[in-house]
Amino acid sequence: MRTTEQTNPNAAQLWIVLARCHRAVSALVERSIADLGICLSDFMVLEALLHKGPLMISEIQAKVLLASGSMTAAVDRLEKRSLLIRKTTSADRRARVLELTPEGRMLVEQAFTQHSEDLERIMSVLDTREKEQLYEISKKLGRFAAEALQEKAP
Repeated sequence: MRTTEQTNPNAAQLWIVLARCHRAVSALVERSIADLGICLSDFMVLEALLHKGPLMISEIQAKVLLASGSMTAAVDRLEKRSLLIRKTTSADRRARVLELTPEGRMLVEQAFTQHSEDLERIMSVLDTREKEQLYEISKKLGRFAAEALQEKAP
């Protein structure tokens, strides 16, 4: 039998459950990526380049939600390992476009395949309907929070 607390949680209880869920799933994802010899921020940069093609650092940063310092550190690490290269553009010689090297492409394709399989295993606890509900509810809450942030922006 469920208690009232479980069937009608308040906002604080929902936040705790959401935060704990995020922490646990994130830890599993990070472990999956670490097994391939890269950290999560490096994987996110490589994955963005794999799926979107060559991008400027600022474009990747917006997609993967890394702070500027973390983004620079990730790019430096990946370039040092010869997994990506920085190129200048004809439109703006100061701007740098990042591009996967053949070695980087091979690594991220392998990593993404493993990552996808691991995510499927993690999410297998949910049936199709629950996945759809979680997706829609998470988008709804995320959009509302993003709008609230914009309203309070200076």
